[in-house]
Amino acid sequence: MDPMKIGFGAPVAGAWAGPDNLGYFAGRAEELGYHELWSFHRLLTPADKDAMAPVYRSVLDPLGALTFAAARSSRIRLGVAVLNLPFVSPAYLAKQAATLDVLSGGRLDLGLGTGWQREEFTASGASMERRGARAEEYVAALHTLWTDEVSSYEGEFYTIPPSRMAPKPVQRPGPPVLLGGTVEPALKRAGRLGAGWISRSATDLTRIHEQIAVVRNAAAEAGRDPDSVRVVVRGVVRAGEEQRDEAGGRVRLTGTYEQIREDVEWLGEQGVTELFYDLNWDPLVGNPDIAPESATARAKEILEALAP
Repeated sequence: MDPMKIGFGAPVAGAWAGPDNLGYFAGRAEELGYHELWSFHRLLTPADKDAMAPVYRSVLDPLGALTFAAARSSRIRLGVAVLNLPFVSPAYLAKQAATLDVLSGGRLDLGLGTGWQREEFTASGASMERRGARAEEYVAALHTLWTDEVSSYEGEFYTIPPSRMAPKPVQRPGPPVLLGGTVEPALKRAGRLGAGWISRSATDLTRIHEQIAVVRNAAAEAGRDPDSVRVVVRGVVRAGEEQRDEAGGRVRLTGTYEQIREDVEWLGEQGVTELFYDLNWDPLVGNPDIAPESATARAKEILEALAP
């Protein structure tokens, strides 16, 4: 198996999220050899500001942020982990993704999720029902728009009338589509349909091998090479702060830099193919109430210390 690829979470949430840092971290992560720069999607949060974690309270648009980062870099790949597909039509997202892929020279990885926050569904006019079935149609609609000279799709939820979309993405047959989700049907869908699976921030890493097995078994059952399916982990890092789980064990990716690196090696042994350090979830970085200067300084130190 190839060595694990190490990425970095783009500064898209909280105190450090702004044009100067987005440009700096894109360029510096590329110089240091990070494989990919990842963003994520959050439209709205509840009116009660304490109802959700601080990381969600102020978030840049994921594709807009990556387009900015693309202009400040030349090699590092650009990923979304994940964009919630119910909130935008497949035709509109196909155009956005193709545009970013063209402007970046073919560097986009598109992670898709089905969403979970009711306020976002209501504000988007989207339904929370049968999200799995919608996701399957959505991926099919994207593929015809990216690959067919005359695109056409007729489904229960989405229709693409015979039409043309140009320019096509640089990557063929389009940007890799990775799927999120934690329940068994979502894991199996990632194995059957996706270029890979993306874990969530709250994933129990001690049991991630169980989820990976579901994904890869589903790929094999669908006639795909299970070893070709990517497994991308959002690394919620707590550098310098050991955290303990309910059993008293150290939570993976917390503690010293040496401990974090050991955890990364261990995750590779579990079948993880890619991991990105996401400091947006660090309360000393991604909290909008933290001083931007201190958040940025901490993020720069970790970026350098954990470079591949």
